[in-house]
Formats: sequence, C-alpha cells, structure tokens
Amino acid sequence: MHHTTSGRKKIAVIGGGNIGGELAALIARKELADVVLLDIPEKEGLCKGKALDLMQNGTLLGWDCTITGTGNWADTAGSSVVIITAGVPRKPGMSRDDLLSINLKIMRSVAENIKTHCPDAFVIVISNPLDAMVYECAKVTGFPKNRVAGMAGVLDSARFQLFLAQEMGVSIKDVKAMVLGGHGDTMVPVTSYCTVNGIPVKQFISPERLASICARTAGGGGEIVKLMGTSAYYAPATAAVVMAESFLSDQKRLVPAAVFCNGEYGITDLYIGLPCVIGKGGVEKVLEITLTEDEKAQLAKSVAAVRELVDASARL
Repeated sequence: MHHTTSGRKKIAVIGGGNIGGELAALIARKELADVVLLDIPEKEGLCKGKALDLMQNGTLLGWDCTITGTGNWADTAGSSVVIITAGVPRKPGMSRDDLLSINLKIMRSVAENIKTHCPDAFVIVISNPLDAMVYECAKVTGFPKNRVAGMAGVLDSARFQLFLAQEMGVSIKDVKAMVLGGHGDTMVPVTSYCTVNGIPVKQFISPERLASICARTAGGGGEIVKLMGTSAYYAPATAAVVMAESFLSDQKRLVPAAVFCNGEYGITDLYIGLPCVIGKGGVEKVLEITLTEDEKAQLAKSVAAVRELVDASARL
C-alpha cells in the first residue's frame, strides 16, 4: 500500500463538488486516509477552500488527517484509492443519458491521468451515467477489471432499505436489501432477498406496496434532483466510503457494485451491478445468486439498457 509522508494511506477524490467535499469530510472523520481533493485548474480555489475549511473542522473534531486541495494531478501520486465524482450533475428534467456525451469526455481525461499518476490504485466511479462511465474508465486506464468498480448498488440498496423500514415501522438496522442491475430506471431491487433480521419482507408487505417501493427506489435519485435541483451527495459519498473502507481494511464486505462481467448471469464484457466481495484484492469475487424468473427478466432488460449506453459511448 502507498503511504503519504504522514504514514497514512492516501485517497484521491476527483471532483471538488458536493459529493467530493462530503467524501473528504467522511474519510477524514473516519481517519481512513489523507485526502487529495482535485478538480480542473479553474476550480482549484474551490478545492483549496474546502480543504482549508475541512482541516479547521478537523481541529474541532480532533482528527489527524491531511486534506489537500489541488488542480494538479501530480499531487495524487501514490494514492491507494481514487474515487471519481467528476462530471456534470443531473439538472431537473435531464436524464442520465443526456449526461453521456459531456461526462464521457471528462471521464476519458480523468482515466488517462489516473493511468499516469495512480497506476496501482483501486478506482471507484460515481459519475453518471454510472455503468457506461465505469466501463469507459476501465477501458481507458487498462487496469485489471478487479481494480475498477462503480458505486451505485450500495446507494440504491440504502434507499430501498429506508423505504422498507419506513413502510414496516421497524429499525433500519434490521433491514437488509439488495438492488442489482444498471443504475437507472431499469435497476432491479431483488425482493426475494429482502429481509428484516432474516425474515423475508414479503411476509410483511403486500405485493402492490412492494412494487411501489421498488418503483420509488428506481426513481430515488430523480426524486432528490426534483426536490433540491441537484444530485444527492450525503448518501452517495457514504456509499463510496463503504467500498473504499472494505478495500483498505480488507473487510470483504458483500455489496452490490458495478463490476465487470465475465460470463456471470450469462453477461459478458459489461459493467453492471451485481453482488460482489470487496477486499484488499479489489473486487475479489462476483456472486451468482438464484433469481426468480421475474428478476431474471428484469436483469436482462437492465443489461440491454446498459449495453445500449456503452454502444452509444463507443460511437462518441
């Protein structure tokens, strides 16, 4: 593992916006690593300002991490993890696909820089449209596929768990749920694996209510965009930190993440949300779970939608 002069590991956060700032705050609060917050040179002041504000916050909270704001890629050298939030966020009325052409250009440049400056890092992509972006990042960096993953499933599952807990009037701590497939309207909340402390939620929630909770989960990002005019940032940042921490601390958490498929579920040459184990080897395994016929059909539909996006990317 790479260490900074402090002896701590280093995480590079690419993009100094809302998610980037929240990522730096969380990583520091957990004392997980030192943070380099990077954006384009025109936004270097924003990164430096956030870094200074956060360091002053650390004085009050009593954590010992260093947060550096920069516009210079050389400062990311030696990062153990790179988390990519760069790209334009969704505006109301904008689909994730509208973002494709703008964010592809940004991702290609980011990936080239990661390849040059952080050749050994584990890369977590948050930028939308997620499944196309993570595919592009892996393609341009040329990194082994286990070292590039996309954050979407952890966030979508958190949304799903919240709505289920609220519906049932139980503690969020006891609800476990998993959302697979592409990050978008075709995501697949696998209801056959949703449990409250091991008891299937289907015993508590009617099929109609469950279907409406699934629909709200799939539109969970859009619901927030509509309310506040920009993308969510608290939960997305925390979800990426779950993945980063599992890698850095070799926790081997079983999480849904956008991973490269090598024949699992009959899918090849595509990044899509599936259950996987993240440890010091990156994405250490992809788990094939038994899906109902309905879930299989939904996953196939999701795969088709993501493939269309990736094919569109190849043409841009």
